[in-house]
Amino acid sequence: MGPGRHFCKEDKSVNICVVGTGYVGLVTGVCFAEFGLNVAAIDNDKTKIDLLKKGEVPIYEPGLKEKIAANVAADRLIFTTNIKKGVANSLVVFIAVGTPQGKDGRADLSYIDEVAKSIGENMNGYKVIVTKSTVPVGTGERIKKIVEEHQKEKVNFDVVSNPEFLREGAAIEDFMRPDRVVIGASSSQAIAIMKDLYRPLYLRDTPFVITSIKNAEMIKYASNAFLATKISFINEVANICERVGADVQMVATGMGLDDRIGPYFLHAGPGYGGSCFPKDTEAFVRIADEHGYSFEIVKSAINVNNRRIEDVMKKIARDLGAVEGKTIGFLGLAFKPDTDDIREAPSIKIIKKLLKQGAKIKAFDPSAMENTRKELPKITYCKDAYEVADGADALVICTEWTLFRNLDLGKIKKALKVPVLIDLKNIYDKEKMNQLGIKYTGIGR
Repeated sequence: MGPGRHFCKEDKSVNICVVGTGYVGLVTGVCFAEFGLNVAAIDNDKTKIDLLKKGEVPIYEPGLKEKIAANVAADRLIFTTNIKKGVANSLVVFIAVGTPQGKDGRADLSYIDEVAKSIGENMNGYKVIVTKSTVPVGTGERIKKIVEEHQKEKVNFDVVSNPEFLREGAAIEDFMRPDRVVIGASSSQAIAIMKDLYRPLYLRDTPFVITSIKNAEMIKYASNAFLATKISFINEVANICERVGADVQMVATGMGLDDRIGPYFLHAGPGYGGSCFPKDTEAFVRIADEHGYSFEIVKSAINVNNRRIEDVMKKIARDLGAVEGKTIGFLGLAFKPDTDDIREAPSIKIIKKLLKQGAKIKAFDPSAMENTRKELPKITYCKDAYEVADGADALVICTEWTLFRNLDLGKIKKALKVPVLIDLKNIYDKEKMNQLGIKYTGIGR
């Protein structure tokens, strides 16, 4: 019986355990296993763990299912609900549970507290406790206090902040080839252990930022807030472009060629969504408020994003008039391509408003329709873009999936009852649409 057989019994020492098998935790655990480490991925959701044990993946992320299968087969990765053994048998414990937005906008740390309590109760020796979840400044100290209070016997441990910078749809690549690795710690021993975990990245000359826990926690919030602000900025520019007769895409291209600005996140559209930017910007504003400071730039970014749906609704009303009784087709439901995540997705917000106004909705998304059915059970789900267009009064592109970039536009026009295309991602050329006899509306053009 080889070493892998013992490992799969869940009672062998592992290098790390990752508590939480949501998006961040699952990708983190799988990628560390890909580095050659033995990983226990832990969750209190037995249904999810049973699913993962069968080789099924509860989220869509390109390449993730294949890497899970390979590392399970190599006996480097197990899935379990047993946090007691996971903590006891590992040196490094990653906390990767959710920090959802509370009613007051602050990050809800109840799941973090629960895991910290369990870690304290099950410690049997020195551990490095690492926060992967996005948490407010000061959470490292909070975790330390909770662990100390729940230790059955006093055991040394260190707390580390190691924020994630994973983009949904490119998470594996982001983990394996990151722009930087941020390690917030005060212990030289903990820093050495963390560097050892990430040793494969040293071979690729990945920059490492070694700093304090508070700085690391701040870096994560500041990064997300800045990117969200960049999106809101270009959407404001798009509104002005529409009024003065300029093209926001050309403006963004000219801006992005300046190295001080860069081209990323300068894409006008229906606003940001997803699991991070909406809640993290709100939480960052609350952190500032709690310390007596009004974070006006981020507040403005949030306000611009909140208004974005109304901007889109005006475009639809301008092209269609009253929408009651009309059929509107949607291409794309996920908040971005290469994911099935519909959290805070602009498409869902727009569809809900249209339904309230009496519109009928048809939709297609390559990955997000199953999730959307739970949120919008009464709309019509189609097998492809052409079925969506068939008999519709207008077609709305909400997510820039690659397969939507090369549609047979002649076929689309023929299928539509009225040849109206509202392109919220600017993936088509207005002049070409006009030549084809399609009434085209983009963003900032």
